[in-house]
Amino acid sequence: MKYNKLANTNISISEICLGTMTFGEQNNEYEGHQQLDFALENGVNFIDTAELYSVPSRTETYGSTETIIGSWLRKTGNRNKVVLASKIAGPGDYTAHIRNTGYSKHAITEALHNSLKRLQTSYLDLYQLHWPTRVTNYFGVRNYTHSKKNEQEDNFLSILETLNDFVIEGKIRHLGISNETAWGTMKFLSEAEKHNLPRLKTIQNPYSLLNRTYEGALAEISMQEKIGLLAYSPLAFGVLSGKYRNGNSPNNSRITLFPRFDRYSNEQSTKAVDLYHELARKNGLSLTELSLAFVRQQPWVSSTIIGATTMNQLKENIATADITLPPDIIAEINQINELIPNPAP
Repeated sequence: MKYNKLANTNISISEICLGTMTFGEQNNEYEGHQQLDFALENGVNFIDTAELYSVPSRTETYGSTETIIGSWLRKTGNRNKVVLASKIAGPGDYTAHIRNTGYSKHAITEALHNSLKRLQTSYLDLYQLHWPTRVTNYFGVRNYTHSKKNEQEDNFLSILETLNDFVIEGKIRHLGISNETAWGTMKFLSEAEKHNLPRLKTIQNPYSLLNRTYEGALAEISMQEKIGLLAYSPLAFGVLSGKYRNGNSPNNSRITLFPRFDRYSNEQSTKAVDLYHELARKNGLSLTELSLAFVRQQPWVSSTIIGATTMNQLKENIATADITLPPDIIAEINQINELIPNPAP
């Protein structure tokens, strides 16, 4: 396992991060602990979670993932061996059971303290805003619609000031954002510089062979501003493992269980997956290996977030850390992307 520095810090994070959003829904506590043990034993020291998890989010399972991680931390005493990241949920119909506000001081305070309690820790290494409070392009939205309401609700400065209070208290070490746009990212960076507040260290956005929209503007920001990408959905909800090819619907898989998660299952994505599968096959790779290796070796990616529901999946995903794609395969990947660009943003 290789490690990268969290931007402008002395914190080393593994190139692969363990995503945990199935803990409490598709995986029980025992299975979650098993995954955490295996990941740490194999060099993965970075764990990502969120108050929203498990997924799909509902009242009965709210906070269940953090609770499972917290019981593991207490049982093993491994808190000082891992870099722990969590997120505060933004507003939306699907989070009404959590709270009905944006990132107010009260909301951030409540969310952070509840996460710390569930995780059984006194601090988070990275605390992230799960998605913007304004209407903009995230969660698969292609077309931008401007809203005057956005201008009234933008509160970048007050968010940073509130988070800074918790940095000073030692409850948060570093800050990150998620599902954010280029404008939102630069606005946070600008406000931090202007008011001498903590700079963002990471942005957690989707990035995969089916969704390279990050390269349009945010990759340059990552490189120029030293804000690393934590790439989520590198296997596009398992679509880039190949298990859904030819109309297959494996038992207990996410899209089979929750058909509404169809973001990566459109016709163009299916065509692209077939092309990437053939490219992998002719080079002696699995589609999983091709997909994860491509994401991991991009210079703007600080860590690739992988999630698994079985130990075999987890083992295969972590093993891809040893694979580096040569320039000729990257060139063929780019040719496919030119033919079918970003079918699942």
